Amino acid sequence: MKDMGALQETINYTFKNKNLLRLALTHSSYANEKGMKKTAYNERIEFLGDAVLELASSDFIYRNNPELQEGSMTMLRAKLVCEESLAMSAREINLGDYLLLGKGEIISHGNERNSILSDAFEAVIGAIYLDGGFEKAYKFVNDYVLADYENRRYVIDSKTTLQEIVQSKYGVGVTYEVVEESGPEHDKHFRVAAYIGDRKMETGDGNSKKSAAKDAAYKTINVLNGMGTGGFDVFKEH
Repeated sequence: MKDMGALQETINYTFKNKNLLRLALTHSSYANEKGMKKTAYNERIEFLGDAVLELASSDFIYRNNPELQEGSMTMLRAKLVCEESLAMSAREINLGDYLLLGKGEIISHGNERNSILSDAFEAVIGAIYLDGGFEKAYKFVNDYVLADYENRRYVIDSKTTLQEIVQSKYGVGVTYEVVEESGPEHDKHFRVAAYIGDRKMETGDGNSKKSAAKDAAYKTINVLNGMGTGGFDVFKEH
């Protein structure tokens, strides 16, 4: 685990109570391994962070989308706060480097798993709320989730979006292949690779094949966007 001071510098927030941040970064596997109390890991504070996140994102959507009806606002919020989106936010601040995990989770790269990252991210929101109030928590959510909301609209629909881009413009298909499967039956972890034609693209992670494929598709979209139009020539059928 890296020094928590570096994380606080990254998110531009210094905790008055450092124990709250440590709690947010403590996974149940670590607490169980160390014989700690059941309240000594981040599940409870994640519960609180989830509620703060829902209020913050609802407030943001309401204020910035006056044309949207309730159903559309609900759908947009779901995209902004879904597991893939929050895991992406967690990776932006390298949150996985700071997590306290048990040996089994370390071996299976639990710090890269979307479910663990998204839960820890919500726990950090809860910790900031308890330490500094709603305004500070809202700023954190805004900086690392809401500020990029236009880009995140398609996180949930990333597989469909990728298929439409590739098929309509370049005439090849998109397929997915499970390249790694680990963990016990009750807590599986999947790594799935996206292929455009026969070319392997990005690899995604998730606690289901579906979520891992979404993650791979989202990462592939970002790569393709960075390639520019000419970069797609390699995918065209000859």
